[in-house]
Amino acid sequence: MRIHVAIATTGRPDVLCKVVDRFRHQTRKADGIVIVGAAPEDIAGLDRIACPPDQAVVSPKKGLCAQRNVALSLLRGKSDAVVFFDDDFLVAHDFLERLEQLFEADEKLVGLTGWLIADGAQTGALTYEEAEAILDAGAPRPDKPDEKTSWLYGCNMAFRMSACEDLSFDENLPLYGWQEDVDFTEQLARRGYMLRTNAITGIHMGTRGGRTSGLKLGYSQVANIVYLRRKGTIGAAHGWTLMAKNVAANLAKSIRPEDTIDRRGRLKGNMRAFGDMLRGKADPLRILDL
Repeated sequence: MRIHVAIATTGRPDVLCKVVDRFRHQTRKADGIVIVGAAPEDIAGLDRIACPPDQAVVSPKKGLCAQRNVALSLLRGKSDAVVFFDDDFLVAHDFLERLEQLFEADEKLVGLTGWLIADGAQTGALTYEEAEAILDAGAPRPDKPDEKTSWLYGCNMAFRMSACEDLSFDENLPLYGWQEDVDFTEQLARRGYMLRTNAITGIHMGTRGGRTSGLKLGYSQVANIVYLRRKGTIGAAHGWTLMAKNVAANLAKSIRPEDTIDRRGRLKGNMRAFGDMLRGKADPLRILDL
């Protein structure tokens, strides 16, 4: 089985270089690593690390979906399984080995995502050094059972390429994407089954920086859900619950916001999207004009 790693990156070259270099410790080496930046500075320094990627290119169009589509186009016909990682995700050293075992054991398995040892995006950002220390100290894997799932977590998601040759990430979800992982993998799930497992794991650092503005993200938190509900690629309970949770958090924390999160900007974006939704004009692409 040919297994490739793909990372779309924006604005985090220092962290990215450390993340990519760590792949040299995999017990099962990747058959190739592809990095897609939004600008030349996003991939600066990769040629100087001990484990440089096989390809480091700049997407002609900025945005997570566009960049991931570039990676898919480079790997179609050359790979049997592709693993997309966020540029701030540290993998356990046996990630690719265990992934290969799972895919080879059942041809009906079309997608995988790992239960995480830690997720800084949910609990507060971790530095690379903190995340590496946790992994290398032999932190236990999450005590969670394998479960079938209809969507994969975008920070670490693996696809069987034969099941998604005609799929692409929806570029109507611009910039940071917001739920692009759910949109893509809900479609993939219709072609087999997908698994969430602690056999593959790592740490999502949740690095600040490199992301879109609070206003734009807040708009996406509402408009993208509305768009995907119309498209039929996010369940009603999942979509509306996620929207409500994010709006409630922005509202509650805008009184005394965190130093690293623009809660007031996000709330303003939420409200603008609700206004557009009431007028029937909510559109994910509107963030390009905000």
